[in-house]
Amino acid sequence: MRELLELFMIFFQIGGFTFGGGYAMLPIIQEEIVNKRNWATDEEVLDYYAIGQCTPGIIAVNTATFIGYKRKGILGAVIATLGLVTPSLIIITTIAKFFRHFQDYKIVQHAFAGIQVVVVALIGSTVVNMSKQTVKDWIGAILLILSFLVIVFLKLSPIIAIVISAIVGILSLKNTDIKENR
Repeated sequence: MRELLELFMIFFQIGGFTFGGGYAMLPIIQEEIVNKRNWATDEEVLDYYAIGQCTPGIIAVNTATFIGYKRKGILGAVIATLGLVTPSLIIITTIAKFFRHFQDYKIVQHAFAGIQVVVVALIGSTVVNMSKQTVKDWIGAILLILSFLVIVFLKLSPIIAIVISAIVGILSLKNTDIKENR
């Protein structure tokens, strides 16, 4: 029971003090789960991010669900997910109640503009950190660059880029296995 409460509280803190959505939460999840608590390895969390990105829903919620499941099974998954989303529900409900009364104030508009800049920095930080951990060879570097270019400039669906990258990863594994068996 104590570990379930700790799981809830950690994800409640992550959800309550991270602005900018799922991607902005990833560096904080990494710090809390991998670096502070050793509940998962860097590799495991990167796998959770990848699966969380490929499945429906918000990547941070999916990642919290995976981590909770790893720690305490289905109940842990539910508790971690509830911990992550509860602060957002409270904050959004409160803001929705009062926002229309304050949205036209210059100070509120400037505060949101400042928050948006930091959110972009958090997302950029996540991209850089994940790139350092996942791009391990020239095939990964090429996949990263090509995926970015075709998604941003050619407007290719990210789903297609993910499927193609998975196929290339599988094929490169086969080639590596063939070379290692020689």
